[in-house]
This record gives sequence, C-alpha cells and structure tokens, in this order.
Amino acid sequence: MLEKLFGVPEQAELINIGDTLCTMLAAAVIGIIIAAVYILITEKNRRSFGFIISMVMLPAVVALVIILVGSNVARAFSIAGVFALVRFRSVPGESKDISLVFMSMAAGLSCGLGYITLAFCVLAVLSVIVVVGFKVVAVCFKNTGKQLRILIPEDMNYSGAFDDLFKEYTKGARLEKVKTTNMGTLYELTYSVQMKTDANEKKFLDELRCRNGNLRIILAVKEANGEKL
Repeated sequence: MLEKLFGVPEQAELINIGDTLCTMLAAAVIGIIIAAVYILITEKNRRSFGFIISMVMLPAVVALVIILVGSNVARAFSIAGVFALVRFRSVPGESKDISLVFMSMAAGLSCGLGYITLAFCVLAVLSVIVVVGFKVVAVCFKNTGKQLRILIPEDMNYSGAFDDLFKEYTKGARLEKVKTTNMGTLYELTYSVQMKTDANEKKFLDELRCRNGNLRIILAVKEANGEKL
C-alpha cells in the first residue's frame, strides 16, 4: 500500500525534487517582484492584499504545472480539462491588473520550461517599462473627470441653464442622464464634466446653487470605466 502511495508510477517521467524546488523558488521571487510592481503603480487605497498574494503564488504554481505536464500530451489535456471547469465569479479587474496576471503566467511558464535567466531578464525590462510608463501617464494625463449631479425644480428648463458656468469652470460638460425624483417634483441632472486645472470648485458650486434654488448638488470623482476588463 505504501509503495503505491509513495512510489513512482510506471511509465512516469522522473522529476528531480531539488530542481523542482529551485525552479519554484525562482518563480516565487519573480512573483514577489511583480507584486512590488503592482504596489508601485497602484494607489494605496485601491490595493488588494489578496491580489498581491496571488501575484506571488501564481508564477510558482504555473511553473509546477508545466513541470508536472512535461511532454505528456494526455496529461496536458487532462489538466486543460480541469482548468476549463473553473468558473471565475469576481468583479472585472482593471486593465493593468489583468496585464500583471498575464505577466505572472508568462514568467511561470518560462521557469517551468527551464528558461529562468530569460524570465528574469524579460521581467526586469517589463517592470521598468510598466513602472515608468504608469508614472509618466499619471503625470501627463491626470484625471480631472468628475460627475456632477444637480437637483432642479420641475418648472425649471434645464436646457442650457448652466452652459455659461460650464464654459467658465470646465473644459467640457456633457449631460448624461435626466430623471425625475421626489414624486416628480424635482429633476436630477447627471453631467460628466472635465474641470479646469485652476478652477475654484467651491465658487463653481456656489454659483450652481444660486441657479437651482439651493437644492442638492453632488460633485464626485468619476470612475474610469474604460480601464475595466
């Protein structure tokens, strides 16, 4: 019984445990580097601890799978079938997160195939490109897009009612949604606005309050839905 549990199956390729552990250790180091890149390019309040742990583990797991598969075609198809049964039920991630996942998988694949030096070299180049690229983009394309929600009385004509204020304080404004609220006695207008860099937001809101009868106004940061995958 013990021989069946701990013995080597017939017609199985011998796997060197020492080499396997070294490969997984190298893949884990690569995962730590990728996790560090994620921390550098992600705002502190948006970092996910679970995602960081996944980035550390993923290259080692992929490398182990590649080592176990080896050149056995039947085993490869079996593992592919197992992975096909897995259903991911999570919210869509940002594009940069998905890119880091693919980077981790590629690094694990390289380590599993024995190209550890190549994996580290490519990782170093990609890490520099990703970190520098995101820092440059963050500076050059600072997000000033916001969502503006204004309540107005039902008897107020909202068409062009705030155009002069938008021209003074914003680079552009677009009316995205109009809906009735409070049993139809009020209208809620939702605008997408791009604030000017030197715009005085308080003064902007004060002038809006004078127009809408001092009803509720909400100016909030607009989520960049285009970064979701």
